[in-house]
Amino acid sequence: MRRLAGAAGLKDAVVINTCAVTNEAVRTARQNIRRARRARPGARIIVTGCAAQTAPDDFAAMSEVDAVIGNHEKLMPREWRALAQAPAPGDSDATTVRVNDIMSVRETAGHLIDGYGDRARAFLQIQNGCDHRCTFCIIPFGRGNSRSVPVSVAVEQAKRLTAAGHHEIVLTGVDMTSYGCDLEGAPTLGALVAALLDQVPALARLRLSSVDGAEIDAELFERITGDSRVAPYLHLSLQSGDNMILKRMKRRHTREQAIELCHNIRARRDDVAFGADIIAGFPTESEAMFARSLDIINEAGLQYLHVFPFSPRQGTPAALMPQVPRAIVKERAARLRTKAADALHGFLDTLVGREELAIMESGGRARLGNFASVKVINGETAAIGAACQLRLTARAGDLLIGEVA
Repeated sequence: MRRLAGAAGLKDAVVINTCAVTNEAVRTARQNIRRARRARPGARIIVTGCAAQTAPDDFAAMSEVDAVIGNHEKLMPREWRALAQAPAPGDSDATTVRVNDIMSVRETAGHLIDGYGDRARAFLQIQNGCDHRCTFCIIPFGRGNSRSVPVSVAVEQAKRLTAAGHHEIVLTGVDMTSYGCDLEGAPTLGALVAALLDQVPALARLRLSSVDGAEIDAELFERITGDSRVAPYLHLSLQSGDNMILKRMKRRHTREQAIELCHNIRARRDDVAFGADIIAGFPTESEAMFARSLDIINEAGLQYLHVFPFSPRQGTPAALMPQVPRAIVKERAARLRTKAADALHGFLDTLVGREELAIMESGGRARLGNFASVKVINGETAAIGAACQLRLTARAGDLLIGEVA
């Protein structure tokens, strides 16, 4: 978006890319819009992203907003040219709204770029949208149906990014493990990962973002467990540890299947770490059901948790189910976070005294393959994005302390 706006000649504008995953995310977006207007009274405020896609009229009604553009439109050069040619703020009272029917979008273009500035990791979007309808989730209505980037385009983008100096690429998507179902020949995510590893030898580390354990294909399993260039970290879209809640969420895995997956991967690759999303206080969740979410942290061996207090999103089935009182939702989320912190600290403690390969980040930090963050005490001369061997000497809270070996 920055590149497209610059190419169109758009000046003195603030672009706010919103999230719709929770009510809190939407509230934060509105706060940021108001804050941007106070800080830049003469600038054009442009709002886009999932919250803008799902509720364009709500943002258009804000006096601070000059334009609302949809998720498809935000990556189209002609939309940015139109914004650049629009009347300056104050010359017109009308808010520009360009938001299409996202369900009509059938392709995901490969947005080829040459790098990510001084960011250590590069992000490669290989898939967008989702064909599933989990009862709590509004995101399909913000991103549309599942659609994939062709293998050849993804490989070309990875080559461009490694040539620009990025040693690590993170594959991203809304429902990434559904990759390829819309493409000719229906290549799987495993086939894409194999192509990237085999055809981009300069790529030092390939990392997967959130995956659905129910959709991990055999080739993907083999690459995760058998190729050292795949980062030993997997973030699972788990959501709950209770089977009844999983059923009411319309998830496609059971508690037992999630635990078995973690055990099977760890049996083949003992350096792997696992993260997971878990929702606290989903409608109808009893204390016994919640206890199973607590227990699965240990049973599956999870180290990193993203905990979400349940947020009823208008337009989703879960918003109409019997709700858990908000005080209980918050209390359960706090308990999950405490249990998660204990699991993370215990895991980090096992790494102290070892030497590990890390990718340098900004601020004297580095990232291990297992996603652990390291404060590097002698890393001043190491370039951002460089691969370094670190000696891990201690843990300080959620961080490891290390030095270049």
